[in-house]
Amino acid sequence: MNYLKYLLPILLFSSFQLSAQDRIVKTNQDTIACKVKEVLTDEVKYIIPETSNDILFGIDKNDILKIILENGKELSFSHSLYGKETYENQKKHAIKVDFLAPLTGNTTLSYEKLIRPSRSWEVSLGIIGLGVDNNDENPRGAFAKFGMKFIKSPDFYLKGMRYAHVLKGTYVKPEIAFSMYSYDFDYNKRATNWATALNIIVGKQYVFNDIFLLDMYFGLGYGFSKGNAEDYYYNSDESYHYGFSGANSDTPLTITAGLKIGILLK
Repeated sequence: MNYLKYLLPILLFSSFQLSAQDRIVKTNQDTIACKVKEVLTDEVKYIIPETSNDILFGIDKNDILKIILENGKELSFSHSLYGKETYENQKKHAIKVDFLAPLTGNTTLSYEKLIRPSRSWEVSLGIIGLGVDNNDENPRGAFAKFGMKFIKSPDFYLKGMRYAHVLKGTYVKPEIAFSMYSYDFDYNKRATNWATALNIIVGKQYVFNDIFLLDMYFGLGYGFSKGNAEDYYYNSDESYHYGFSGANSDTPLTITAGLKIGILLK
């Protein structure tokens, strides 16, 4: 039984060697027990002592969540395309104005904030009556819109690929809108109208020098409107609600389009 006194240290040493290894935790939560040799720009090199000290393996850094070193220290990693650290020096807030809105009887301001790369939210407020009164209706009111932007990801990924700017690109934005306003009709009588809609917006936003942006968009959706002009025995079925058009007795369909210009803020 004297061989036990030699076997026990060997087992303890082997156990220590296994526990002292580095561990690479992948994004899918799989773990690789290894010895990390190099951390490069795009990949990490490592060996697996149990296999061979002469075979050097490699893994893309985008597939790594973190590395736990044998001394207990951790190295964290983020995707080169979606990681927040990649864009930490870019501006992530924007204030915009709808360039053509004053020609249609309102002034619209928007604010956009990045949530994470490829996603942001945007809120708009329109002041009805602050613009050209094309129909001499003296409109007064406001509308509001809120939407979530999903910016298109690349069709394929190459090492080192990243967004030119986190707020730049083609996007889809589900948006809810609400409008309420009053206007003159039929010899200075005044009516009130409100409307709401759910629109799907498709657009493209350009960013220039991390300072100036241009946002072109078009959208379709469904909506509903209600007015009190009929209380005056006047058949008025408004189809233009300043924030969008449509949503009247003829059709629930809505349509919206615009051109926004703005500046970027930190």
